[in-house]
Amino acid sequence: MGEGGARTRRRLALGTAVLTATGLLAVAVPQQAQAAAACPGRKVRALHFATGSVLVYRRDGYVCAVTVPKKPGTKRQMSVSVQARGDRPVVDSGRFAYRAGPVTVYVGKRCVWLRGTVSGRSVSSGWTLC
Repeated sequence: MGEGGARTRRRLALGTAVLTATGLLAVAVPQQAQAAAACPGRKVRALHFATGSVLVYRRDGYVCAVTVPKKPGTKRQMSVSVQARGDRPVVDSGRFAYRAGPVTVYVGKRCVWLRGTVSGRSVSSGWTLC
């Protein structure tokens, strides 16, 4: 094979390496990847608790949150709640395998209260992101 064949093999090897690395990243951080896909904006907070985490994103005055379990894949009771100060909480609750939410609320510059549960264990932030 000439130089062109060697160049093609190097490109194929590089492409395979990139795809493999991408797949490993997706497996290594599935909950955060799912949350990032569900919520626009930048991650501003993560509230961890015994059975999961509430991941919080913010963009243009909106707050978006999802609750993800530590061990995804099995349906269990989960919820996520976002409450802007002065408003009622917006909640997503049910039996989910991978996440509760996303829940998006316009908060402007108001404080928010975040809550999340997975299998009876929970976290509550108190007023935050003020």
